[in-house]
Amino acid sequence: MTGTLGRSVLVGLIGRGTALSRTPRMHEVEGARQGLRYVYRRIDPAEMVTTPTFEEMLRAAEFCGYAGVNVTHPYKQEAVAFLDDLSDEARAVGAVNTIVLTDGRRVGHNTDLSGFAESFRRGMGRERMDRVVLIGAGGAGSAVANALLDCGVGTLLIADTNTAGAQKLVAALEGRFGAGRAAVAESAEAVAGTVDGIVNATPVGMADHPGTPLPVSLLDSRHWVVDIIYFPMETEFVKAAQAAGCRVATGAGMALFQAVKAFELFTGLPADPEAMRATFDSFGAG
Repeated sequence: MTGTLGRSVLVGLIGRGTALSRTPRMHEVEGARQGLRYVYRRIDPAEMVTTPTFEEMLRAAEFCGYAGVNVTHPYKQEAVAFLDDLSDEARAVGAVNTIVLTDGRRVGHNTDLSGFAESFRRGMGRERMDRVVLIGAGGAGSAVANALLDCGVGTLLIADTNTAGAQKLVAALEGRFGAGRAAVAESAEAVAGTVDGIVNATPVGMADHPGTPLPVSLLDSRHWVVDIIYFPMETEFVKAAQAAGCRVATGAGMALFQAVKAFELFTGLPADPEAMRATFDSFGAG
């Protein structure tokens, strides 16, 4: 703690529908544990009288002296255009969830990729993963797709109502991992019967996006299922997968490990994953 006691750190979260996010509390408690005056603020345009653009919110954070911001739905891909540089992971994904603001520069990172990968290896590392369908090709979906292939998925099928977005993601994945490792799925429903695992990387299931990303009647006990949403912790999709006898992982692990890495990027200090997990769990059921 030497050299950090009393140091002030101001960071934030830019995104819509963030009222239930556990990220601010995880950061602030870890900062206090390390002797920092650590303040984490939500910047949510849905709670403002007028709706600012992403660039306006980022400029405001810079003006107010923020050390950085996390970025969530729907800005993860849009944010790239307003940055000075990208980490290797962010460049591979084409999206950011963490922006470090220092010396007048904006540097984008993607801790979703490493956060999901760490959580996935711990929870699903021994499951069969010859063929997996990923629902969602947006900013979070791109990070999850790269992480899944990093973790050994044989063939990743991408399903998204935005076909052009799915095609663009597949092209990027094949450029990084080789031909045949990824393909566009006609729909999640069309391939559900042929895959080992199903991953939801869409907002469907969040409090303001109710429903399930595919018909739950297609779930089978041989599937493993991951939903990256964590508020609510048990989405309708997760509950249905559990009822069907599937091995299930929620978005808790990804939320934890992306926050650990983001804290380290904002402060330059190592974070304690177990301490941050305890804070995350202290919220109780989502």
